[in-house]
Amino acid sequence: MSVQSVDRALDVLEALAEQGGQAGLSEIAARTGLPYGTIHRLLQTLLARGYVRQESDRRYALGGALVRIGGVAERMLAVWAEPYLTRLVELSGETANLAVLEGDFVVYVAQVPSPRRLRMFAEVGRRVLPHSTAVGKALLAGRADAAAVFRRTGLPRRTDRTITVPEEMLAELGRVRSRGYALDLGEEESGVHCMAVPVHDGGRTFAALSVSGPAERIDAIDREELAAMLRKVAEDFGAAVFRS
Repeated sequence: MSVQSVDRALDVLEALAEQGGQAGLSEIAARTGLPYGTIHRLLQTLLARGYVRQESDRRYALGGALVRIGGVAERMLAVWAEPYLTRLVELSGETANLAVLEGDFVVYVAQVPSPRRLRMFAEVGRRVLPHSTAVGKALLAGRADAAAVFRRTGLPRRTDRTITVPEEMLAELGRVRSRGYALDLGEEESGVHCMAVPVHDGGRTFAALSVSGPAERIDAIDREELAAMLRKVAEDFGAAVFRS
């Protein structure tokens, strides 16, 4: 049985997160459907506990108290992901990664390396822009504010294959949505290819799983078979996390 006030407080925090971490009262109301008075009372409690702060322009932002909780949750997510990443390595023979979106950046939170001598590493804790990575595309494909993210970050060129035109990038995200997986074909690092899929908590994407390796080895794997493998592991992982 849910507790209504807790549900509503979480709705407010999630609305702030969906707005990039900062929003006005009207934006929170539009996202949550809650009355202004209810939102105001919830915000006062969250402000007092440090989970929300109020900016000089009267807008509300996620507060520092969430950093402590978020850091612990991220470490736990990495622990929970390890057997699923190991499964991906066993199935594909290539390095498997877990990444999340923090603000406008992709952060790699867990990895199980390939047993092969020539293998790819994305250092855990590394922060990268989303447009040139398969995990970044998978994380943003379902987001209505993807265009705003690209306006803030720009689309800097990483290799000669990086997509640097906003309209082309949004079209690429459309292809990710339609086929159910994202590709990085040497867009972040020359000679390295990667496939990623989103991990859902029901309706929303909270992480992305990927397999990466030398271009010739990744391209030798049947693309649809690899995508199906990734989707199954991502589905199992998402279900396990949100059952607990």
